[in-house]
Amino acid sequence: MSRKCLVLVDGSGYIFRAYHGLPPLTRKSDGLPVGAVSGFCNMLYKLIKENRGDGGPSHLAVIFDAGSKTFRNDLYEAYKAHRPPAPEDLIPQFPLIREATIAFGVPSVELAGFEADDLIATYARMAVEQDFDVTIVSSDKDLMQLVNDRVTMLEPVKAVSIGREQVYEKFGVPPELVVDAQALIGDTADNVPGAPGIGVKTAAQLLAEYGNLDALLARAHEIKQPKRREALTDFRDQILLSRELVKLRDDVPPPFDIDSFALKDPNADDLIPFLTRMEFVSLARRMGGAITAMEEARLDAAKTPSAPISRPLYGNIGEKPVTSVIEPFNHEAYACVQDIDILKTYVARAQKLGYVAVDTETDDLSATHSGLVGVSLSLGANDACYIPLAHESDDGLAFGDALQQIPMAEAIAVLKPLLEDPSVLKIGQNIKYDLSVLKRHGINVAPYDDTMLISYVLEGGLHGHGMDTLSELHLGHTPITFKQVAGTGKAAKSFKYVGLVEATKYAAEDADVTLRLWRLLKPRLQENGLLTVYETLERKMPTVLSDMELTGIRIDPQVLRGLSQDFGVRMGALEQEAHAVVGRPFNLNSPKQLGEIFFDELKLPGGKRTASGTWATDVKVLEDLAEQGIPLAKILMDYRQLAKLKGTYTDTLHQVADPKTDRVHTSFHLASTTTGRLSSNEPNLQNIPIRTGEGRKIRTAFIAKPGHRLISADYSQIELRLLAHIGDIGQLKKAFSDGIDIHSLTASEMFGVPLNEMTSEIRRRAKAINFGIIYGISAFGLANQLAIPNDEAGRYIKTYFERFPGIKAYMDATKAFVKDHAYVTTIMGRKIHIPDIHAKAGGQRQFAERAAINAPIQGTAADIIRRAMIKMPGALVAAGFKTKMLLQVHDELIFEAPDDEVEAVMPLIVSVMEKAPLPAAEISVPLVVEAKAALNWDEAH
Repeated sequence: MSRKCLVLVDGSGYIFRAYHGLPPLTRKSDGLPVGAVSGFCNMLYKLIKENRGDGGPSHLAVIFDAGSKTFRNDLYEAYKAHRPPAPEDLIPQFPLIREATIAFGVPSVELAGFEADDLIATYARMAVEQDFDVTIVSSDKDLMQLVNDRVTMLEPVKAVSIGREQVYEKFGVPPELVVDAQALIGDTADNVPGAPGIGVKTAAQLLAEYGNLDALLARAHEIKQPKRREALTDFRDQILLSRELVKLRDDVPPPFDIDSFALKDPNADDLIPFLTRMEFVSLARRMGGAITAMEEARLDAAKTPSAPISRPLYGNIGEKPVTSVIEPFNHEAYACVQDIDILKTYVARAQKLGYVAVDTETDDLSATHSGLVGVSLSLGANDACYIPLAHESDDGLAFGDALQQIPMAEAIAVLKPLLEDPSVLKIGQNIKYDLSVLKRHGINVAPYDDTMLISYVLEGGLHGHGMDTLSELHLGHTPITFKQVAGTGKAAKSFKYVGLVEATKYAAEDADVTLRLWRLLKPRLQENGLLTVYETLERKMPTVLSDMELTGIRIDPQVLRGLSQDFGVRMGALEQEAHAVVGRPFNLNSPKQLGEIFFDELKLPGGKRTASGTWATDVKVLEDLAEQGIPLAKILMDYRQLAKLKGTYTDTLHQVADPKTDRVHTSFHLASTTTGRLSSNEPNLQNIPIRTGEGRKIRTAFIAKPGHRLISADYSQIELRLLAHIGDIGQLKKAFSDGIDIHSLTASEMFGVPLNEMTSEIRRRAKAINFGIIYGISAFGLANQLAIPNDEAGRYIKTYFERFPGIKAYMDATKAFVKDHAYVTTIMGRKIHIPDIHAKAGGQRQFAERAAINAPIQGTAADIIRRAMIKMPGALVAAGFKTKMLLQVHDELIFEAPDDEVEAVMPLIVSVMEKAPLPAAEISVPLVVEAKAALNWDEAH
């Protein structure tokens, strides 16, 4: 070969052509759909066979989509939102197609957070830089922007080459302008909005006349045709957004080097087991000439393989991959345990092994009230079982004609010693849920590891940490979904009604995946220096939160009903007031009608259209209009606030409370934020507003049970204190040490006002700047917050940095660090990844810089309160108190204490919280906790 050639196969294109181009096919032995797998294998074999020898490719890889969500969904939530889900019979074939690729000896490449097209663009660029020719096997028009003198495309079915000439025929522009053309045209399939009314011909004509999209938009006012001119001027932002959506990223971190794509013959030891397992006998025989080791007798005698396949796995995103042995998932190997003696053998094996993966199945999502339906265990790859305990269906099961299950009490008696055995490590995925379920059956699970939290410590900020995401990312396997076994919509059923065959495959697979993830991820904690972070900030939190969730917090339904009625009356009055202002009735909840009133009827300036073409009337728009003195905007803001409080809290809290105890049991989430902060839902008790009278009224409905008080213990200005420490800001550190009001000090430094002459308005401005600086506020943002001109806000920020140069130095140093490393760290060592710091879009990079400035501060505050929460239960028990920790709301902890303990326990609570960083870190600024007790949450705050 005179030149190296890389062939990149668009895996998704191959899959859907194979699926739609061939009749359905199922595996004879069990009815598994395999038509797309068969078509894919034939297409891949044909590609390899026809391109061998001189002039053929030297390197080959198949590129797949890692998942449905990518960075483009963060840019535009509606991106690809209208695409229908994959056909049900295709879903189980996705992982098999990846196995097929590897079995053929071809690299299978994907990267979470990016589309396959972005990887193809990246590898095409890299290959050209390394003096390769590149052929992209695909007919996807989005990839045509990559075509150049060294990069061509190959239509996979007709084998037609696509070069510059063919791209021009398709778009009317050369490849260099395809992105600009697509930004104008849009794409209904991907829900890319584009410019209304501009199609392929018009886009080509405009770009030919003006040269490129930027020049066209800059001179759009010159266009004579009114519709074209209005489309380009009114929808400028939408067009630019569309360009960001269609432009392929060619700078994503490549999971593998191109050298690893060197074309090689398939290995019979990998390929024969796969083809026989799929029952593709004719294909295997056709390949006899290509695989010399393939013999008819061996093919006919081969059974479902247990031999593992070696495949590359991701380390950290962007790092070179490591090689690991992944045994294919075999659902038929899972056992349904219906006999107590068999269960005892699994328990004995786990006790001998020293670890076991555990998962529970329940009849509802609530960890605090659902019923236990079954338990699954895993001791090794494909060595997993499901123990059904409370199923209520009998559908002629393969495990027996009758629905045979071990009695709940007997199974619990056998499982309890194992799950409480201190010498056996229990491994779970989001194990907090399982702890709560099992504790209600008298089992206190310990010790344990949580793969979700291990992943969160390793790669917080890079991707989600749910089991399906981690399995696809690290194991290349898409697990069975709950919807596949329990149905969707009206056909959905509780898991207790799922047949044992399906239940076993689903539940045992969860335990199997969890154990495989643990084996892969746990060693990386030590390798990355993050084991201490996991052990001190994460590992014990599931038990702490499980206990809090099971305890719950009491509410007063009568107070809530009264508030609902009051809010409803006030909303009605506001509605009438709004109608009077406009002069006619209208729907206050219709964004379309509001936009028309503000910007079409009232002709107010500053209106912006959404991607759908309607006027935007979100909270930011209403705030801007209210600041301009528009009465209707203020009325609508008050109306929306009341509607949100009524719908989210006063109408619903008593509905989700336990009817026997009137206690609400929220669910805390440990791995849902990038900084370590907790969140909660069902219900969300962390977003009740505290700065409004209405929000405080809602807090009055949270009460202590008779004979008790609620205690609120709140860190005072912890993020500003940590800013002073982390940035080593001398004036702030001294003020905190001397007990001087930090906002008054800032106002004095900023505006030259002596402390004894400070007014509340000047202090308010300083407070806004103090907290704004933590979040990287801009002059524009501060101007909006204080209702002052932009230039005045800019002078405030400039003066602030002059008075406190250490803060500016901290911010500059942090921005420089994150640009070099794409992460920042907290004082406790938590690593917070910020990949958008290298985004192409300037707005994304600026947001990432602000996040990087705030993350070490907010993250350290989150770490500190986690340490306090972990220490608190033991401290309370050791001191002989019965006080219970109920809630965590960012910097605040809520307790329920017997009346006779209140005065004695508050100093202990304060001490544990203030000393929480020790001995891991010595904070140079005193942490101050303010605690108060009362009958309800509002009075205690």
